[in-house]
Amino acid sequence: MARWVTSVNPVSNKIRVLIVEDHPLFRDGLQKALSLEDDIEVVGFSEDGESAVGTARQLQPDVILMDVNLPRMNGLQAARHLKAERNPAAIVILTAYHDAEQVLHAMRTGASAYCSKDITPDDLVEVIRDAAKGHFIVGGERLDARQVESWIQASVEAMSGPYIVDAEEHFIPLSPREMEILQFVTDGLSNKEIAAKLQISQQTVKNHMTSILKKLNVEDRTQAAVNAIRRGWVQLKNSSNGNIP
Repeated sequence: MARWVTSVNPVSNKIRVLIVEDHPLFRDGLQKALSLEDDIEVVGFSEDGESAVGTARQLQPDVILMDVNLPRMNGLQAARHLKAERNPAAIVILTAYHDAEQVLHAMRTGASAYCSKDITPDDLVEVIRDAAKGHFIVGGERLDARQVESWIQASVEAMSGPYIVDAEEHFIPLSPREMEILQFVTDGLSNKEIAAKLQISQQTVKNHMTSILKKLNVEDRTQAAVNAIRRGWVQLKNSSNGNIP
C-alpha cells in the first residue's frame, strides 16, 4: 500500500523523501520529525517493498527511507530492484536489525546509508542531507563512491575468513528466486515441497540452496533461515511483523 502526499513533480528545492515503513507509529514519527526541517519534504509513504518500487518510480524522490522487514518484498530486495532500474534515489536503510554483515549486505545492494532505528532525529536529518548530495554513510563516516567500494571489498575479505579462495562470492544480494526459496526454508518446507510449490525440479532447488549458502557465508539451511529471520529478510507465519528478540 502506498500514499502520496504531494504531486509527482513539485517545483521545490527541498529534499524529497519517500518513507517505506509498515509500522504506523514509527512511520508517523518519522514524518513529524522531518516536517520540522525547512529543506526536507516527505512526498509519500509505502507500507511494503513491492509498492515502494512502484511509488518510487512515480514520485522520483531524492531519498528513500527504507525499513528491511517489510511485507511482500523486504527492503533489501526493493533497494536492489530500484538500483537495477537505475532509479536515482539515494536509499537509506533504517532498521532495528543491526550487525556488520547486515550493513555489508545493504551496501552491496546499493544503499547509500545504513542506520539503526535508535538514531537521533538530528543525526538522521544529516544522513538524509548527505545521501541527497551523493555521499555514502557507513558507521557514521561519510564516504565517496571510491571509498565505499574499498570499504565493501575490505569487509568482504575480512568477513569471509582467511581460507576462502574467492571472497567475492559471499555477501552478494540474493536473487528474487533465492529469496523466495529462503522464505520457504524458514517456513520449514523441504526441498521436495519447495520444488512442488514452485513447479521446478528438486535439483534446481538444491542449486539455489547452494548459491544461497555461499552468498550468506553459512554452512547449512538452518543457519541460512536463522540469519534471514534475525535480519528481517523474511516474515514468520503467525507473526504480525516477523520480529524476534
